[in-house]
Amino acid sequence: MHYRKQIMKVVLLAALVVMFAFPAMANAADMVPKIDNFIFFVDHSGSMAQVHKSLGQKKIDMAKETMARMNDKIPSLGYNSALFLFAPFDGKSQPARYNKAAMADAIDGIDSDFGIFNRLTPMGDGLMDVDPVISGTSGKTALIIFTDGASNIGADPIAQAKALYAKYGDRLCIHVVSFADTAKGQMIIDEIRALSGCTVPADVTSLAGDAAMDNYVRDVFYEMAASKPAPPAPMEAAVITFDLHFGFDKYQITDEMIPILEQAKMILEENPSAAYVIEGHTDWTGTEEYNQGLSERRANSVRKWLIDNGVSSGRLQSVGYGELRPKYDNSTREGRRLNRRVEIRTK
Repeated sequence: MHYRKQIMKVVLLAALVVMFAFPAMANAADMVPKIDNFIFFVDHSGSMAQVHKSLGQKKIDMAKETMARMNDKIPSLGYNSALFLFAPFDGKSQPARYNKAAMADAIDGIDSDFGIFNRLTPMGDGLMDVDPVISGTSGKTALIIFTDGASNIGADPIAQAKALYAKYGDRLCIHVVSFADTAKGQMIIDEIRALSGCTVPADVTSLAGDAAMDNYVRDVFYEMAASKPAPPAPMEAAVITFDLHFGFDKYQITDEMIPILEQAKMILEENPSAAYVIEGHTDWTGTEEYNQGLSERRANSVRKWLIDNGVSSGRLQSVGYGELRPKYDNSTREGRRLNRRVEIRTK
């Protein structure tokens, strides 16, 4: 439990993070499953056997603990489940009707004492290998990946994730629980998350508390029956961040942004009394003065889209930060692309 003592010291800057405090889990009779199947997909590469740079514990140990806690929270709503590893690809629990105890045994059976060397990370190949597992399911499937984002051999993981979405459409949603401790690893995770508005992002720190894990399980696995809605809960230290990445010197809303904006609108509508700040950002290309204006135009374009689509203007404030708050390395092309963004946060 060493890493839990350090969690409060960690600055959470994960993209597309939604954290709410909800009351205790509702009765299963009031729950409606969002999915029919879920697959725990675990990175078993050498980098996961390394100690996390900030949290001081092996990433594979933290992944096993996070999965075990998640398994404890999943309600028995008739799901089918499986657990597979990649790097190398291996089935620890074949697709079958979800059984909490059997899944706990499968998680516990994951080897966490393997060596670091000669275990590269073919994440893209792993996504290709899990394709037949997904194709053997019917209905909607959640593929929940536990990884630090490292990918240093084999097929491009982002391209393979795109291929899975192209093949299965809304039958599939890929969620990534991040154990990244490098900017490159987090960028790969962010790219996969950005492929679909259905994804529910999380990382080892954001899932540390029981309330946060309850919320994540609800967002991924079930919703409340319309006939018996859950009572509204007050927001407690809520942080909502939706990242929208713009082209160079662009501020117009594109078709690719619409699913993310629609997801943002849904979250904003869940608490109609809350107010939000829309923050615009740029990379470091150009003058500071020009970038300040560009960031404001980006924030204003998102604010206008939300207002045009029914969100009250009085709840939305837009602000530009120019190039002053980069999340990624501006000296790289990919880092600059990801820094051209707009984020929406609660006030």
